[in-house]
Amino acid sequence: MSLDILVFGAHADDAEIGMAGTIVKHTAAGLKVGICDLTRAEMSSNGTVERRAAEAVAASALLGLSARTNLGLPDRGLYITPEHVATVTAEIRRHAPKIVFAPYWEDRHPDHVMCSRLVEEAVFNAKLRRFMPELPPVRVDQLYFYFINDLGRADLIVDITGYYNLKEKALGCYSSQFEQGAAGADVVSTPLNQGYIERVKARDSMLGQRSLTPFAEGFAVKSPYKVELF
Repeated sequence: MSLDILVFGAHADDAEIGMAGTIVKHTAAGLKVGICDLTRAEMSSNGTVERRAAEAVAASALLGLSARTNLGLPDRGLYITPEHVATVTAEIRRHAPKIVFAPYWEDRHPDHVMCSRLVEEAVFNAKLRRFMPELPPVRVDQLYFYFINDLGRADLIVDITGYYNLKEKALGCYSSQFEQGAAGADVVSTPLNQGYIERVKARDSMLGQRSLTPFAEGFAVKSPYKVELF
């Protein structure tokens, strides 16, 4: 399926943490947006692969996604290998997006960092006609990076105030990750179930203050913008 925007994350919930408001703002405007999760998060301390997949389905419906895929690459086993780069490149070529998003290149979770690097490599390779010639080349117009755990310099922000309730609902779909669980439950303490959603909300509020809006999501770029007029 052809998409306007394709968002990559290492795990289901990465894209929602970083840019759920931006996603739903664009789907509400009629754009076709998809998410590709690289792994099934099989190494997560809480929840199961099956539960995480069901949570992703519920969040996808709230966000109005046109597609959501999972490449099934190994959780905590993402590396810059020819095989992994080719897998991500093929996903870009299947959807031919004009815009691609990836996690910010600095983050406390190594899988987020590797996902960022893999997507950057794949965006470059996607346009090379002699690389994987069985799939037509695709030129991505812009690659943006969204923040998950660590906030870097935001080169641009998107006002998501009108869609923040849907971001909170989408994050709420991932109860296996963000809820502490009842006493005696098979749940361990992680940064995600220790007030993480509240910290995400505080970050989005702080970013919004820069433009006097209640909530915003920030993004970084590595390539300059092209404009005709200011």
